[in-house]
Amino acid sequence: MTKTKLIKGVEQIQGKYDAFFIDLWGVVHNGIQSYPGAIKVLENLNKINKRFVLMSNAPRPSKNVQDFLLKLKIKKNLIKNIFTSGEAAIKSLEKNIYGKNFYHLGPERDKSLFEGFEKNKRNLEESEFILCTGLMDSHENSLDYYKNLLKKYTRIRMICTNPDLVVRRGKKEEYCAGTLAKIFEEMGGKVIYFGKPYSKIYDFCKKKNENVLVIGDNIRTDIKGANNMKFDSLLITSGIHKEEFLKLTSKNYDKVLEKYGVKTNYYQEKLIW
Repeated sequence: MTKTKLIKGVEQIQGKYDAFFIDLWGVVHNGIQSYPGAIKVLENLNKINKRFVLMSNAPRPSKNVQDFLLKLKIKKNLIKNIFTSGEAAIKSLEKNIYGKNFYHLGPERDKSLFEGFEKNKRNLEESEFILCTGLMDSHENSLDYYKNLLKKYTRIRMICTNPDLVVRRGKKEEYCAGTLAKIFEEMGGKVIYFGKPYSKIYDFCKKKNENVLVIGDNIRTDIKGANNMKFDSLLITSGIHKEEFLKLTSKNYDKVLEKYGVKTNYYQEKLIW
């Protein structure tokens, strides 16, 4: 028997909380389409004037994520409060915290992250830090390419703008910036992370004396982050860890979390009201 409560809907527990920090990818959408049940949750929270922040480990400005959600036909009034790991990283770029000149490691679509700082983009030899947003378009599957590329540059810091290791786009699993950051650390490099589960992103979003519920599908980022901040959490089991939950012979979902050294307050297969 599971120790943590398996709930039927968010309506059961919403009265206990003042604010909801809700993950996007894997909870509200899958990169291709939005989930109707999750949209209903946002609509109902909005209707009863509950504050919610859509928190994403996206290596892009919050405005870009909003534009993407609009393309998924999500109403604008539901996505006015978005905060991304990319947005948090931008604030450090503005202050030159880690230096001025950088090497961008990632796909072309993420160049909006350093809009206004293009003149500071350099090759690896001339850079003070590596701005990692993900894998290059030309090398999406070859991790050995990045090991060879970075092995001579572990003396400079890497800024990782998405701590996620992988994400599912529809049914396809893709590597994220967190995988490259992990490789860099294993080679002896130092990484500064922006995004869940690290505290800085929550500091931008939280208000004083609020009871917060974190909702997410990623144990390493969403649930670990909630634990770090001492927030309650709701884990969506149909997301990135779906296969691990399907392998269980019983509904004792806590067994999966024990492997990661974290805990959650509630489980739901999919986010519904």
